[in-house]
Amino acid sequence: TAAVDCNSLRPGGQYLENREMDRMTSTVRVFARAKPEDKLEIVKSIQRMGQVAAMTGDGVNDAPALNQANIGVAMGIQGTEVAKGASDMILTDDNFCSIVSAVEKGRAIYSGIQKFVAFIMSVHIAEVMQIFVCIVAGIPVMRTPLQILFLILVTDLPPSIALGMEPGEPGILKLRPRPKTEPIVLGWMWFSMFLNGAVLSLVIIGVYIAALVYYCGEVLQAEIATIDNSTLQLSKARTVTFISLVWSENVRSYIARSFDKPFYVNLCGNKMMQYAIVLAQLALYSAIFIPFLSDKILVLRGSDIGGVGWALAVIGPVGTLILCELSKVITYYQMKNYQRWLAKKEAENAAKLEAEMAASPKKAEAESSSKEAKEPLASSVDKIEKVERPPAVRL
Repeated sequence: TAAVDCNSLRPGGQYLENREMDRMTSTVRVFARAKPEDKLEIVKSIQRMGQVAAMTGDGVNDAPALNQANIGVAMGIQGTEVAKGASDMILTDDNFCSIVSAVEKGRAIYSGIQKFVAFIMSVHIAEVMQIFVCIVAGIPVMRTPLQILFLILVTDLPPSIALGMEPGEPGILKLRPRPKTEPIVLGWMWFSMFLNGAVLSLVIIGVYIAALVYYCGEVLQAEIATIDNSTLQLSKARTVTFISLVWSENVRSYIARSFDKPFYVNLCGNKMMQYAIVLAQLALYSAIFIPFLSDKILVLRGSDIGGVGWALAVIGPVGTLILCELSKVITYYQMKNYQRWLAKKEAENAAKLEAEMAASPKKAEAESSSKEAKEPLASSVDKIEKVERPPAVRL
């Protein structure tokens, strides 16, 4: 229904029952000539159906509904102080288009949080996978504890923070509203995190094995320990892997800007990401070239790896870019399926509500018929009880 008069909410001066009220508010788009009490009842009805109610108002009579709504929005210019005090948000320009912009910004912030969590978790999952494979396979651990700490705090953190400031993607308002009970990290996000972590681990382990073969001639820990200058050669292999991992994670940060779109879409749209990548690169080259920091603390040999080492390091970001972009195909279909599931759930809830509304008049009619059938019987019983019994005959 396009629009109704609010008198429909209170035929005969009494408001409809909750079920009838919910049925009307779920199908009607506009309620005309609303009283303050009508607005309050409409908000309560929307909340009963599990939806988030937003209420805009400017007058004193709007205060009860503004206070009851999940999000009360008062007018900043024309609004009264009572309305502003009862609301959660004040619209400073009294322009309803600003509400749409605020919703879009809120969705962008929420999406940025999801991207931040997905990126940092996938990187840490990859770290665990790499160390685990090295230990199980008998390969020298590819990173020292200080190198791991440096990666987490210096090279991983800036891009992940920049992801949290990511602007909203086009079409973000076309996504269906999230259920209030929905977690930040969804099932398809967990799958994407493990998939991307596995891809990153696979690529970096491949680079590490190639570097070990080139510098040490062996792969296993026991065999490397027998060669000359094993510590120096192993540090070269670790340096190549360290460089490749930082480059790969920087590439991953651009890939993680969208769950389902190619990395080149609006590539430079987030200025903070550019600053973060520059910072991460400066930290990388400082770690591998600055004396004492590189050779004594982090045990990295950036000046000794040679051209082959740099070429091996390039394999990491190239492989990560190709495989992670291909994995977005799976994520794309998972996101589509989730949106379809939300639409199906919404349709099921609407159908359930409609069925309940349709059943309520029949139930009321049955109860009325049952009551009418009981009344004659009760009347007859009353009459029987009123008949005085004759006195008992004494024999």
